[in-house]
Amino acid sequence: MTPPALHDAATELGRRDAVLAALVERHGPPPRRRPVPAGLRFGSLAQTIIYQQLAGRAAASIHGRFVVAMDGSVTPEAVLAATPETLAACGLSGAKAAAIRDLAEHVVTGEVRLDRLGRLGDDDVVDHLTRVRGIGPWTAQMFLIGALGRLDVWPVGDYGVRAGFARAWNLDAVPSPKELGGLGEPFRPYRSLVAWYCWRAVDDPSASG
Repeated sequence: MTPPALHDAATELGRRDAVLAALVERHGPPPRRRPVPAGLRFGSLAQTIIYQQLAGRAAASIHGRFVVAMDGSVTPEAVLAATPETLAACGLSGAKAAAIRDLAEHVVTGEVRLDRLGRLGDDDVVDHLTRVRGIGPWTAQMFLIGALGRLDVWPVGDYGVRAGFARAWNLDAVPSPKELGGLGEPFRPYRSLVAWYCWRAVDDPSASG
């Protein structure tokens, strides 16, 4: 979406809900996300795998070492050529190294076609990616939001989104993934934007409703 379109979407969300109106007023519209070109999607997905269940600074450090180990070009071929010792030296756990290698193998064999994901619906993208070891719905959804720029992704398994929703809407407890699913229904087709505001609420506790 263009910046004016994002502004209009954020304004529409603010009309629907007073809490969102306050968040929009405080943080403005979300930043524009340009879809990642097909040739860079493997690297983007590998980065998302690295960031699973890690604090941002630690994940960024590991990812930086990983990119250097790949000589600055994260490709399936480079990953498959790397030794287990090289991947471990980057700080990758055995599980994450195995997941990235499995993704590389799926891409090289053509079982996963990252170049075609832009033509698929959100659910189909999740189904396509979760056939890879170590890629679950959360990783696929982060890829949808970050790499493909999809607007109506609602990552109910993301604790930050759930905690941010609880804080912003002054709930007594953090909602379960199932509960958050229902709470997000009024915000279609802009739930990716609502997730962004939930993350901002976690970063800024004073921005509660």
